[in-house]
Amino acid sequence: MSNVVSALGHASFDGFAKVREIGPVGMISLRAKSDLPGLVAAIMAAVGTGVPEPRQIEIAGEKAAGWMSPDEYLLMLPYGETDAALAAIAEALRGQHHLAVTLSDARAVFRIEGAKADQVLAKLSPVDFATMGPKELRRTRAAQVAAAFWKDGDGFTLVCFRSVAAYVMGLLSHSATKGSELD
Repeated sequence: MSNVVSALGHASFDGFAKVREIGPVGMISLRAKSDLPGLVAAIMAAVGTGVPEPRQIEIAGEKAAGWMSPDEYLLMLPYGETDAALAAIAEALRGQHHLAVTLSDARAVFRIEGAKADQVLAKLSPVDFATMGPKELRRTRAAQVAAAFWKDGDGFTLVCFRSVAAYVMGLLSHSATKGSELD
């Protein structure tokens, strides 16, 4: 594993909502059928959660498992714990068809916080935030960039490709500028 630092040096912006880059975060993409024997044990061993339902995320402290597609889960955990999590997954799914790879160095993670955090994302994504549930994970776009986000506490966590982190920070900051709140 590399000694990666955060994508943007923990950049932050204070507008009507606070935007901050929170990386580095450990991430594993686990590809496996949802009915694969051992999947529950693999995710539990890696991040301490159950298998998330479609379009949901299960969070346990600093760790989480998000449903990304019918055969893909995004596992998030402290950056330094990915090797141990990969070993636990390999043990739980030994001899079964699956793929588990580290994505930590290829992704950037942002937090959008505050009473109007949903407005920041509403300007960028085709999502009805009024109907978005507390454990719902949306895999969509933020302007022209592929992103995934979910509500967490008083805000949202957003994951995107590291290669577009500066662009996404610019989008989020511009969208959170004081005076641009939605009516």
